[in-house]
Amino acid sequence: MSEGRLHVLLVRRGVAPYEGMWAIPGGFKRPTETLNEAAKRELAAETGIDGATSLIQFGAYGDPGRDPRMNVVTVAYLAVLREVTEIVAGTDAAAAALVPVSEALNGKINLAFDHARIIGDAVERVRVDLDLTGIATAFVGPTFTVAELRTVYEAVWGVQLDGANFRRSVVSEDGWVIPTGRLARPGANGGKPAELFRAGRMWKHGSPIRRSS
Repeated sequence: MSEGRLHVLLVRRGVAPYEGMWAIPGGFKRPTETLNEAAKRELAAETGIDGATSLIQFGAYGDPGRDPRMNVVTVAYLAVLREVTEIVAGTDAAAAALVPVSEALNGKINLAFDHARIIGDAVERVRVDLDLTGIATAFVGPTFTVAELRTVYEAVWGVQLDGANFRRSVVSEDGWVIPTGRLARPGANGGKPAELFRAGRMWKHGSPIRRSS
């Protein structure tokens, strides 16, 4: 998440094939590491990002010809990043940047391999998980406002939610959010500071709202 929009972290390839095109960070698994270890290592090596709050394996891709070098099967992960302070391109990447998901999927930027398909599948996985799990809290900090939490749902689902109804669903139900007794810093436009909450125990069992509601 960045400025209220869902983003994807991409690297510009510095080597063939598809040199100069944008791609999902990744690489080959070492014989001595697990898939999870490889995913974490490649994310850090290619972007400088370490400590993703959520790392989820969501698909495998092995269509013939998807990689012109050889037969390659990709095991794809999505990582939820609360904050991205500095992105550093790795040795085989010309650049690394956060790109709005909408631009990655509408053809505005050229993506290497079958990575547009993979990004689309990742977004759909997050949408489903937002409906059924507590992944929404991975997008916010240890404390958050109701508006910040609502922004996560709106950005991922691509909808506008009624603020009052959302607050009733989240705050009035026991166990979803717990008041901290503190207030957020006033925004640039002033106004009354919003109340800060932390995630409660109910997020382990699902989500307070559904996409169809």
